[in-house]
Formats: sequence, C-alpha cells, structure tokens
Amino acid sequence: MTDNDRLTTPPHLPDVARNRLPTLFEVLSRRTLPPVDLFSFYIYMRDQQRSVDYLDFWLDVAQHMSLCRHYVRELRRSVLVATPDIEKTNSKRSSQILENIGDLESRPAGPSMYSTEKERDQDAQMSAFLREEQTQDSPHSGSGIARPSPPFSTPRDLTDSNSPSHTVARQDIRASAEKILYTFLLPGAEREITLPGSITQDVTTAIEEYGRDDPEVFDVAKDYVFQAMERDAFPGFLRMKALGNLIPPTLVMRLIIGLVSMFGAFWAAFILIFLDKSRQTRCWLILPFTVGVYFLSSYQYSLDPIMALIGYSEYTPFNFSRIREPYVHQLLAKRAMMVLAITILIDAALCVLFILVPGKRL
Repeated sequence: MTDNDRLTTPPHLPDVARNRLPTLFEVLSRRTLPPVDLFSFYIYMRDQQRSVDYLDFWLDVAQHMSLCRHYVRELRRSVLVATPDIEKTNSKRSSQILENIGDLESRPAGPSMYSTEKERDQDAQMSAFLREEQTQDSPHSGSGIARPSPPFSTPRDLTDSNSPSHTVARQDIRASAEKILYTFLLPGAEREITLPGSITQDVTTAIEEYGRDDPEVFDVAKDYVFQAMERDAFPGFLRMKALGNLIPPTLVMRLIIGLVSMFGAFWAAFILIFLDKSRQTRCWLILPFTVGVYFLSSYQYSLDPIMALIGYSEYTPFNFSRIREPYVHQLLAKRAMMVLAITILIDAALCVLFILVPGKRL
C-alpha cells in the first residue's frame, strides 16, 4: 500500500445520500468525496495548517490497527483449521482469547468514542491476545500457540488477500509500532508531534520497556490527535472546501488583480468624463469594472462563482478537481448564485454611474 493509496482508496462506499457536511471521522474513514475527501484534507493540513505530521501519525496508527487486525484474523483462521481441538494447544489462555475474538471485520480505525461496544470488546481482546503472545514469545517463556510461520512482509503489503505472499508476520507489527514511536513521539524525532508529556512517556515506556505493540498502546495519543484536528483544523477545512473553492495563494493573486483593475477602471472613468468623451466610448469601462468587481468578490467570499457552477474546486495552485460530494455541490452552487448576483449588481451600478454621468471638459 503506497502513501497515495492510503489517502485515495476507499474501504467503504461514500455516503452520497448525506444531506449535511461530513464529520472528521467520515473524512478519515474515506467515506466522503472531493472536495471534502481525505486527499483534500491531507493537502489542507500540509499547505494551509502546516501540521500534516498529526494527520500522518493518525494514518500510521490506523494502518497499524489494520495490520494487527489482519494478522489476528489470519492467525485465528489458521489455528482453527490446524488445531480443531483448541483445548489441546500449549497456550490455553491465548487460544481462548483467540477463539472469543470472533471474526474481525475490516473497518476504519476511529477514536474510542466512536466505537460500538462490540468493536471496543473486539479491539480489547485483540490487544490482550497480542500482549499474551508477546509474553509467550519472550526468551523467558517456552510455551506458545501453535501456528504457521509466515514469511516476512512489510506493512505496505497489507491486503485482504489470504495468499501466503500477503501474510503478515509478527515482526511486522513490532516494526510498525517502533516506526510510529521513533518517527513521531520520541523527543527530537524526525517528525515529532506535540503531545502531553504523560501520553508520550506512557507510550514510550509501554513499547521500549514492556515490549508492547498492540493497538491499545496508541489509543490515548490517537484520541488526543483526533480531538486536536477536529477542534483546530477541521472547521477551517470545511470553510475553505465546503463554502469556497479557492485556496489562499490564489485569493491573494485575485485581490491584487482586482485592486489593479479597479484602480485602472476609476482612472479611465475620470479621464473619459473630464475629456467629455461620448457615452458610447465610456461603455468600454464595463471591462475593467467587471474584472475588478468579479475578482474582489471572489476574494471576499473565497469563491469563484463560475467555476463553482460548472462544478470545480481548486486544491493546489491552478489544479482543480471536480466537486463530487452532492451536498457540497448544492451548497457551493447556492453561494455561487449569491456571489454572482452581488457581482452583477455592483458592476452594473458602477458602470451606469460612470457611463451616464454628464461629461465636462476641463
């Protein structure tokens, strides 16, 4: 699985019947469409919020959860086939935990508050099994659950396939947990994120001293990062993408063009009036006034009305994507009509004023 795949490949069908703006959980779960999809949110966190490391941490933890779920699901299947009489295995406790977990369905990772009671129980049992197995595999333990020895594969090979080439090894889970720790959490890490010291210390101790790599070790940090993104970044993302279709660099450019056009329009208007030019000649003022008012209105509302009406939104400078989220498309179309009406009204008023005013040669 590549970095682009984890942003653009939806594990669940988007909710096209949603008659409201999406939540952050729906965006992170890939249940939304452009321009409020995960890919657009990633670009917003990278280019506007300047805190993409928090989103990358969340995505890596979600991938770690998927890795663990895939490993336990495949292990459970292989153990049930290889050892029908599960009571005869060397590790009775691990086998019972594995048996009680049930079938682990593929589902998006989310904050603890969004999980159902069944999902929380399954995740807790899965983490308990991984901790128990880690204890059994340590040098101080001679027992272990009977299972096949899968070949080593990297976390990016993770799929739902049952073929041996896609089997997840136990060391993959350990490597994934350590990668998250060393990349985001340790002081001085390459992409260190700011978390309360107690959270960072607890995760570090659990992984380095107790050898844990189960998903529960990241739960508190994951929930903290989710709440931070939901509070600090997501409202701005919705304002930019659901109420507008332009990005800040483009808005600055439109402001400059609009001001220059308006200056040129006023300068030409007064020149034509004081040279007592005909009203037919002064009709050319419609061009600079229209450009100036249109671009200033686009800047004011962060919306290009014509581009919104034909269904496009900007995600990087001069790169556009089609608006596919139905509710956002309707919302932007309504705002586009309003902005277009305001633009036409102001433009008409200025043009009428400077075209019909009597000229007086100085």
